[in-house]
Amino acid sequence: MTDKTKPDDQDRHRAKMEKRKAVQDAEVASKTIEKGLLIVHTGPGKGKSTAAFGLALRMVGYGRKVGVVQFIKGAWSTGERGVLEKFGDLIEWHSMGEGFTWETQDKARDIAAAQRAWEKAEALMADPEIALVVLDELNIALRYDYLPLDKVVETLKNRRPDLHVVVTGRNAKPELIEAADLVTEMTLVKHHFAAGVKAQEGIEF
Repeated sequence: MTDKTKPDDQDRHRAKMEKRKAVQDAEVASKTIEKGLLIVHTGPGKGKSTAAFGLALRMVGYGRKVGVVQFIKGAWSTGERGVLEKFGDLIEWHSMGEGFTWETQDKARDIAAAQRAWEKAEALMADPEIALVVLDELNIALRYDYLPLDKVVETLKNRRPDLHVVVTGRNAKPELIEAADLVTEMTLVKHHFAAGVKAQEGIEF
């Protein structure tokens, strides 16, 4: 393929990119704070947990330890758990849910499971060796009032300064969003499930 860019077009492009780079470099240089982040992945779209486990993979790639607590999902085997647990001591994984509430149909049992999961989450957050804690589907437990929202938010806000925490699940509570440093809402545009496509290995689990 022949480059048909005219010399004057190339010069204008270079000048434009030089200005953009200068602005970008100045913006990056102005950011000097380093701290543990409270990250929330919410919204009706697919990819909330997937993105969280991508961060977990990135963290262990730097030799940092990661803790995972799944509040709703139970012993369900998933590809991400299989691969992350191959990192041995760098991953501490706890699937402590008993399925979605419409499956258990027992609120007292769901509350007890959520409380056990939260206790494990608190223990992981207190471990100074852990750099990142993923609280998968915590938003669901909060939505159904399985855990006291004020206590959860206060604990997350008062975590140690260098700890990163990712919370996933639809319908994040406004109080959690307010406390978070980074909130991403996954927007549903189109989903294959609506066309009758079932959950598939390697895509949904």
